Amino acid sequence: MFFLKKRTKSIDNKFDVYKLTKISLVICQKNMTCKNCTTEIIQNYCPQCGHPAKLHRIDGHYILHEIEHLIHFERGLLYTLKELILRPSQSIKHFITDDRNRLVKPIIFVIITSLIYSFVNSIFHVEVGFIHFKEDKPTAIGTIFKWVEGHYGYANLFFGIFIAAYAKLLFRKYEYNFFEILILMCYVLGVQMLIFSFFTILTVAMKLELMVFAVIISLFYTVWVISHFFDKTKILSYFKALFTYFAGMATAAGLLILVGILIEEMKRR
Repeated sequence: MFFLKKRTKSIDNKFDVYKLTKISLVICQKNMTCKNCTTEIIQNYCPQCGHPAKLHRIDGHYILHEIEHLIHFERGLLYTLKELILRPSQSIKHFITDDRNRLVKPIIFVIITSLIYSFVNSIFHVEVGFIHFKEDKPTAIGTIFKWVEGHYGYANLFFGIFIAAYAKLLFRKYEYNFFEILILMCYVLGVQMLIFSFFTILTVAMKLELMVFAVIISLFYTVWVISHFFDKTKILSYFKALFTYFAGMATAAGLLILVGILIEEMKRR
């Protein structure tokens, strides 16, 4: 009987310790704050911003998980390519107004695709692109355009600003602001880079001059997406889209030439 009482008391003590430990854990959890927005956390994720309460260490599993997200067909790069080929204008509208998680972010997309084009062109040396400048002797203008040829990612953002500005001007009655149109242009110019990359490889593989088709297809894609993004039912939208692209590219190139001329004038003085 004495042994049974002692045993029962021991179990009660253990149960009390367990309860105290559990209460302590709950108190600790309640005292945790989000490192991102300082909101109090009692779950695994912050209720305010969704930031995890505790980040796992970076290891092989983490790297594989990130690669999987990048090339996943439900979201990531391959999903983005599929959507921009099959439903370009609808997908970009959906990104702007509804869901910004499934498509690769526009600036990241245009930089990645531009790097792909630069890599492909550095291997095969097919000298056809958006901007190609030749000169007999080195000048500031030539230096600027050589930088453009080597840094299409940043250059496309620069060109996209002017194209977006013309689009905003010509399609001003629609509700999209300048930055939303700039997102449109990032995706369009990114796909153009991939078209040029594909035809560069095809040109070398088949030993045929196919880059003219890359120019035609990329131009058709650009006009198609811009016009459908705003209003595909109006014929005028297609002409506006065509003018928007050429005017934006010409203005950007003209500004680069002007900067080059100013640098040359400063050198002479």
